[in-house]
Amino acid sequence: MWAFALGITSLLTITNLFSVKNYGEFEFWFALIKVVAIVAFLAIAGAAILGLIPTSQVSGVSHLFDRGGFMPHGFGAVLGAMLTTMFTFLGTEIVTIAAAESDNPDKQIAKATNSVIWRISLFYLGSIFVVISLVAWNDPQLPLAGSYQRTLELIGIPHAKALVDVIVLVSVASCLNSALYTASRMLYSLAARQDAFEIFNSTDSNGTPRMAVLGSMVVGFLVVIANYLVPKEVFNILLATSGTIALLVYLVIAISQLRMRKLMDTKGQTPSFRMWCFPWLTWAVIGFICAVLVLMAIRPDHQIEVIGTAVLTIGLMVVGWLRARAFGTPWRQPLLNHQINRQ
Repeated sequence: MWAFALGITSLLTITNLFSVKNYGEFEFWFALIKVVAIVAFLAIAGAAILGLIPTSQVSGVSHLFDRGGFMPHGFGAVLGAMLTTMFTFLGTEIVTIAAAESDNPDKQIAKATNSVIWRISLFYLGSIFVVISLVAWNDPQLPLAGSYQRTLELIGIPHAKALVDVIVLVSVASCLNSALYTASRMLYSLAARQDAFEIFNSTDSNGTPRMAVLGSMVVGFLVVIANYLVPKEVFNILLATSGTIALLVYLVIAISQLRMRKLMDTKGQTPSFRMWCFPWLTWAVIGFICAVLVLMAIRPDHQIEVIGTAVLTIGLMVVGWLRARAFGTPWRQPLLNHQINRQ
């Protein structure tokens, strides 16, 4: 597995060194494979539910209610599962970063954001529905094979494990591609506001921050090395911390939106596109995230995530405060003007 990680990391680093077009091209094909796979899965599972596949061992939606009824362990189990899977939604904000480099960012950002909503509703909720309809929640093979593989096995699809493994590898490559793109742009942005080394504050003729791409991938290659040395420990650490960090990222985004809109209103500026129900929906998101963080803090199986993220956050805030005390914040006013003008 470490060899695959090294190979795909090197390949995506090279392609991302050229332009956002390369990121888009790779992500297009990655996304196409994933979409075709999930549509095929929904079609096959839907046919099995309707009893149209003679070789299938399961049909109908009886597993939604048998084996103890709907939600046999109560809503607390649903909350526990939600906390565990929260990290899977991290990255939806990437569409706005990529769209900002397109020819018509105002239109593309709105279009990309709206598409995320219906895609999650169809692909994620739809696949979960067919899985829990066809696979019993206490199926002994479910923890070993995984939900998608077990569903295909019960339907009678040959080579289900190999098919799922290929799609998983494509999904991992897609996540890495998006993570590299986002991390490099964030590093470039930090350098532009003097919160990172000046060497990362440069772009080539295509507007690609090559040094930021290379700097971002240093961490990626360090993780590949760690994956070779202690693969199990690396996976457990990343899985244990990603969920809370995702919530923290979205919390900061929501608070930043409130702050930037206030600055725009003060200057009498109107955004090119507006969010629904602002600011009430933003406050609702902030309240929900805070409630989830409190819930995670009081649950023993998630406390280490909250503690680890809290320590990391405090450490970064201290570093930022010390940096401001030592070097000042000459970037602050130009940055605010730049952000307001872009919005």
